[in-house]
Amino acid sequence: MPRLSKQLIVAILLYLPLSIQASLSIGSQAPSFILNDQNNISHNLEDYRGGWVILYFYPKDDTPGCTTQACDFRDAIDRIIASKSTVFGVSLDSVESHKRFAEKNKLPFSLLSDTGGSVSKAYDSLNNFISFKTSKRNTFIIDPEGNIAKIYLSVKPSTHSQMILNDLNQLQN
Repeated sequence: MPRLSKQLIVAILLYLPLSIQASLSIGSQAPSFILNDQNNISHNLEDYRGGWVILYFYPKDDTPGCTTQACDFRDAIDRIIASKSTVFGVSLDSVESHKRFAEKNKLPFSLLSDTGGSVSKAYDSLNNFISFKTSKRNTFIIDPEGNIAKIYLSVKPSTHSQMILNDLNQLQN
């Protein structure tokens, strides 16, 4: 059997149907984390207490679906800020990869580098295919008290930010 290339494995992981059941639930404490962004700035979830956090996990920088999703959040950033929320993208890519991806797509929010996959795993958002790992396309809204307010599993990249904004409006009222 021929060896599978990394690109083929990524393609398989991106298009496999996701049938996960998150062990995290609405109302549970969001797992804490400290991760560096594309500018090598450290972000600690605890520092965002008192505000709403949108934490979206995605498989890989610069792939079609991930680019669509990131640009969807980019285009909605004014409405996200107006909702008094902070958005973070998280994948297993390096700080350097995030920097190139953010600059290329003019992303005005932080992309967090979870190279070891520990945060993705804590959020039940880690694909582990043989020895190849990626983050699943899951999103969590975290309330000002640090609890999970909403969970989205396997989202549609092109319309995800509008779904988030609609739900944030309901959650905040």
